[in-house]
Amino acid sequence: MSNPPQPLPDPDTAGFWTATAEGTVRLCRCTACRTWLHPPLERCRHCAGEVAWEPILGTGSVHSFIVVRHAAVPGFTVPYVVALVALDDQPGLRLPSRIIDLAPEDAAIGMRVRAEVVAHPGGEFHVPVFRPEPDMV
Repeated sequence: MSNPPQPLPDPDTAGFWTATAEGTVRLCRCTACRTWLHPPLERCRHCAGEVAWEPILGTGSVHSFIVVRHAAVPGFTVPYVVALVALDDQPGLRLPSRIIDLAPEDAAIGMRVRAEVVAHPGGEFHVPVFRPEPDMV
């Protein structure tokens, strides 16, 4: 099996990739009004304040998901679940990611999940994934 494509960090996403290399998930946040901004922005879209990379709680619920059943992206064994996770940090803040340790038929809208950072196959990057909360499996 070949490896999946590797991320291509740029100045806007460097803080995210630095954090995952350290084993944490950080997102862009306004230092003035405290609004989370994802995808990251150079200035806050609400108040034009400065932004910084801050750790998220890492918990949330599945807002939407798909089950990938055909190997369209190399490096991942099908089937697998890709979800849009509504993070607990702020209403409307969502992060796309894989859900691991979950049978595809058990995926559900609203299920509680928790983030963790894992090595991305085939390179030196680490990526956030989500696992179901233990009482949800």
